[in-house]
Amino acid sequence: MISTADFRNGLVVEMDGDLMEIVEFQHVKPGKGGAFVRTKFKNFLTGRVLEKTFRSGEKFEEARIEEQRWQFLYSDGNQFHFMDHDTYEQLAVNADIVGDKALWMKENSDVSLMFHDGKVITVEVPSHVVLTITKSDPGVQGDRTSGAKKPATLETGALIQVPLFLNEGDQVKVDTRTGDYVERM
Repeated sequence: MISTADFRNGLVVEMDGDLMEIVEFQHVKPGKGGAFVRTKFKNFLTGRVLEKTFRSGEKFEEARIEEQRWQFLYSDGNQFHFMDHDTYEQLAVNADIVGDKALWMKENSDVSLMFHDGKVITVEVPSHVVLTITKSDPGVQGDRTSGAKKPATLETGALIQVPLFLNEGDQVKVDTRTGDYVERM
C-alpha cells in the first residue's frame, strides 16, 4: 500500500479496478482545513485522462508492472508473436493491445512488453527506429510549396513525410513518439 505522500509522476496504481498512471499531482495545504492532493491520472489501458482530489494520507494499492525485453517475430493479422531472448518462449499478443505501435515494429526488432498479473497490458517500442522506404514518389525539382517534403511508405506500412531527396530503398530514422522523420541513415 502507498499513500498520497508517495505519489510521483509515472507511478501506476490500482483504482476502481483500473490501472491508473499518475500524470501530474499537486499537494495543497490550505490555510484552513486539512491538506489534500490534486491528481491527474491516465488510464493505463484506455488512455483516458481523469482528475481526482484526495485527502492527504489516503492509501492506494500500487500496481505491479513488470517490463521485459522480447523480440518481435511476426504478425498474422489478429495477433503479434514475440519471443523471450533467454528462454525462447513464444507469446501471442492481440492486435488491440499492440495498437498503433505496430507501425514501428519490424520483424526481429526488440520491444518491451509490460505485464500485470501475468498478462501483457501494453507494448513499448524504442523512441527511434530505423526503417526502409518501400514506396515514394520522386521529388519534383523546384517544388517548394509542399515544404520540401513528400509522403513515403515504410517497410512496416507507416506513412510519413520525408525530404524530397530521399528515394525508395533509403533507410531513415523515425521518432516513434511523433512519427516524424529524423535523419537518413
